[in-house]
Amino acid sequence: MSTITTIRQAVPDRDDMTDDGGVSIYERLRDDIIHGRVKANERLKVADLAKRMGTSTNPVREALQQLRGEGFVIMTPNRGARVRPIDEDFVRDICEIEVLIEPALTRWFVGIATKADIDELERIQAEIEALNFADEMKHSNLDLQFHRLMYDRHYNRHAVDLWVRHRQILWAISRRFPTSLSRQSNVLEEHRELIACIKAQDAEGASRAIARHVEGSGRHIIERMRLDRR
Repeated sequence: MSTITTIRQAVPDRDDMTDDGGVSIYERLRDDIIHGRVKANERLKVADLAKRMGTSTNPVREALQQLRGEGFVIMTPNRGARVRPIDEDFVRDICEIEVLIEPALTRWFVGIATKADIDELERIQAEIEALNFADEMKHSNLDLQFHRLMYDRHYNRHAVDLWVRHRQILWAISRRFPTSLSRQSNVLEEHRELIACIKAQDAEGASRAIARHVEGSGRHIIERMRLDRR
């Protein structure tokens, strides 16, 4: 896994949102917060960040607002921005929202799923099983394909966009830890159950299956965070 340098030396000023490697200011700050390179409750001064990242203040302000909207940053009047602790409560809150969103998206998908959709889900699942978690990044990309196939056509773009953001956040947090063998086994089984429910046009069964999938993933991340803290 590549590591993004916490605060890089200043480079010639640019008024864009990315660095020379194509990594956005937002992604750099988010990565630093998640990995503890910027400490919990640490103040985030716009001018200092802009100088150190070699950009103007506007991209930094925009990045902080985005991070605020995702819960990574807390802003208070006259005190500016500070880092929110990335703890078990943070992950729990995201997962509780996802347990509401993903079953609704999945239930809708069951009503529109075609044979071609199911064939594609089975194809992706076969790749996931063949990979067998040998490469976490490849697994994550395949898993994203699997779920996007179900969600991307949903009419509620706000819900889909929120799912995408939450997935990115949870992936960024979870990549700090290896996936346990028991969780690997559960992920494969949960996907198989989900496909079976979709094939049977069992919307409620698929909804329950995805809820268990989300809860299991969240529980695994929280357990790993607790172990890492000891």
